[in-house]
Amino acid sequence: MNALGTFATATARSVLRWTRRAGAILLGLAASLVAGFTLYATTTLPDLAPWHTTILPGEFSARGNAPRDFQGYQELEKQLFAAAGAAAWDPQSDGYASSRFNPAGNPQRLVEGAPYNRSFRLTPAVPVGGALLVHGLTDSPYSMKALAETLHRQGFEVTVLRLPGHGTWPSMLTRMKFEDWVAAVRLAARDVAERTPPGRPFYVGGYSTGGTLMLSYTLDSLRDPALRRPDRVLLVSPAIEISPLAPLANLLDLLAVLPVDEVQKVRWQSVLPEFDPYKFNSFPVNATRQVNGAVNALQARLDAAASDGRLGDLPPVVTWQSAIDSTVGSRGAVNGLYGRLGQARHRLVVFDTNRLPRWKIIAHPGPRALVAQATAGRRGYTLELVSNDGTDSPQVTLRRYTPGASVPEVLPTDLAWPEGTVSVGHVALPFPPDDPLYGYLPGSGRNGVPSLGSLLLRGEPGATTIALGSLTRPRSNPFWPLIDRQVAELVATDLAGNDAQPQATAPAPVPGSP
Repeated sequence: MNALGTFATATARSVLRWTRRAGAILLGLAASLVAGFTLYATTTLPDLAPWHTTILPGEFSARGNAPRDFQGYQELEKQLFAAAGAAAWDPQSDGYASSRFNPAGNPQRLVEGAPYNRSFRLTPAVPVGGALLVHGLTDSPYSMKALAETLHRQGFEVTVLRLPGHGTWPSMLTRMKFEDWVAAVRLAARDVAERTPPGRPFYVGGYSTGGTLMLSYTLDSLRDPALRRPDRVLLVSPAIEISPLAPLANLLDLLAVLPVDEVQKVRWQSVLPEFDPYKFNSFPVNATRQVNGAVNALQARLDAAASDGRLGDLPPVVTWQSAIDSTVGSRGAVNGLYGRLGQARHRLVVFDTNRLPRWKIIAHPGPRALVAQATAGRRGYTLELVSNDGTDSPQVTLRRYTPGASVPEVLPTDLAWPEGTVSVGHVALPFPPDDPLYGYLPGSGRNGVPSLGSLLLRGEPGATTIALGSLTRPRSNPFWPLIDRQVAELVATDLAGNDAQPQATAPAPVPGSP
């Protein structure tokens, strides 16, 4: 063997040796991760309740239990909820009395039987258009109720879809696949499209993961003539990007295959009391896995559309996003989506943090840096910033930046920051401030039960079964009247057949605002 051959052989052996070492290191790290999470779950998480472990039969599945049409989907849903309602929980079990599953408990009194845990439709006497709205991960159709009612008041027939795995028991989130969500969205979209005559506006919209799915559907409609292309896309806090650590969720629950009850806790990232009648508080590992799949699929579609030049055909996208979003982040919408969009018809409405001078000393620089970047003038879309009016006052204005502009048009509003509120956020945006379940205004609630959004407790950490900090997170939006007005203006623009930017008008004041 000549010197060259000897060198090549030695190099190959060295590469193989280092490859084996790298593989062994990665395998060791994976094993450590699985072992560490298993130890955390089994020693730290509370005991699982029946609603964490019991699986309802008959949920929609893209592969095994998929009806042909949306009517069949709703019939399947009806049977599923009937089975859930017939479950005989032990009334003496821990957590049942105050849970969403107790028909006589306060959560059910707040929502009078929770009818919006399942798909619903609002139909006016003479529809002027059709809309499909989709909720977010661990949520229910209730999170789209206010937006649905806004569109309905403008004459739209609105369908709000319940995604598979939601609305019944949190255990159902441990089995779902994001492909099931995609299939359900297509089924509902076909139904809404068929019910909306040609020439009438067809809207789609979504909140959080629902926004991910509806944007993916819209991108698919650009290349698939079998899918009706929406005339507008309405997004609230959409999940556009996700943490780079999310793929680790593929490993965390590996030991769930063991037939040991205690080990089944590895299916869960958090186990909490289920007191919210329209949202699961407990969060399974599989939920992270599936939203990661949905976001990756969306990114692939965006990349393909950009490569093929189809992004220019995207219908107008309007997004309402908080500058601070601890659930899905804000940069995904600002950079990951709107950084790709180059037409004025696409509009991003950003709700800034409260810039009162008294909060400056404790304000985090991240949201302000993001706002500064977005308003710097390097954009092709229309940006609207909802922020303090520049004085030592809680009053807010709407600043509209046209593409490329660094100097905005300033529009006054009758809205203001509530006392002590430093930001809105992911879970707050789609809910009015007087929402009976999540509203913060005095008197919010129903049947003598205060709203969850009005609870503000003080105490030592560990005094309650949930983190006290979770009760200070805004659950409703003091600036909802602005969204309500903007949606009405969009509808009026589309019905008039006018692609010009709508004229902003001052939103009606929020009752009880300063």
